[in-house]
Amino acid sequence: MNQIVTDWRDAAPLSRADFEAAIRNVGVERYHDKHEFHKLLHGGKLAKHQVAAWALNRYCYQEAVPRKDAAFMSRVHDRELRREWIHRIHDHDGLGEEGGGIERWLVLTDALGFPRDYVTSRRGALPATKFAVEAYVRFVVEQPLVIAVASSLTELFAPSIHRERIVGMLENYNFVDDHVMAYFKRRLSQAPRDSEFALAYVLDNARTREEQEACVAAVRFKCDVLWAQLDALHHAYVTPGLIPPGAWRPGE
Repeated sequence: MNQIVTDWRDAAPLSRADFEAAIRNVGVERYHDKHEFHKLLHGGKLAKHQVAAWALNRYCYQEAVPRKDAAFMSRVHDRELRREWIHRIHDHDGLGEEGGGIERWLVLTDALGFPRDYVTSRRGALPATKFAVEAYVRFVVEQPLVIAVASSLTELFAPSIHRERIVGMLENYNFVDDHVMAYFKRRLSQAPRDSEFALAYVLDNARTREEQEACVAAVRFKCDVLWAQLDALHHAYVTPGLIPPGAWRPGE
């Protein structure tokens, strides 16, 4: 049985290539494109109310992203890093006449029949959804900057799931169209730009083996956040179908 190493203080740093490979391997093992709920979603196997539950709950994550980015920026003294990072907030919240990703997500929930004030209130979201996304915000607030940045690196794996989602949902659900799927199409260009910068930052600034391993663990943590949200959705709206008190119930 291999010994599990938890103290890396005296270990030699990984090479840049091996460090990057360790980060990318997390996606191979743990990214939420492997979750059963996503297979059902992209394969057209969900009823409209189940897709609606996903969109309603996922809004909580979309809304949390610019909050975690603002919290991150409040800790950064490097002006150039702030100048680079701020566009992430603009991508989600919008800037000027550009409505941003949250507005595009609300177009999706509009199409699924939800009033916007209900969606933005988060009242109908699952408790586990809210706990998971707030755990992510808190992680970014509390961790060293390079580890906080590393937690965003699930964006490395996002374009493939967005492409799969666009094709699968357009083919299988008559209640979505190109306009409704605009959020995912925009992320095909935004996610690679963001992840390339964040990856370079992490590779440059995690200099000890201990820091490198903490960054890899941060990517695992973020995958866990995404996975936990889908576990909750599957449990509540697919099987066994146990919707907790206060969460949205189809038909109500």
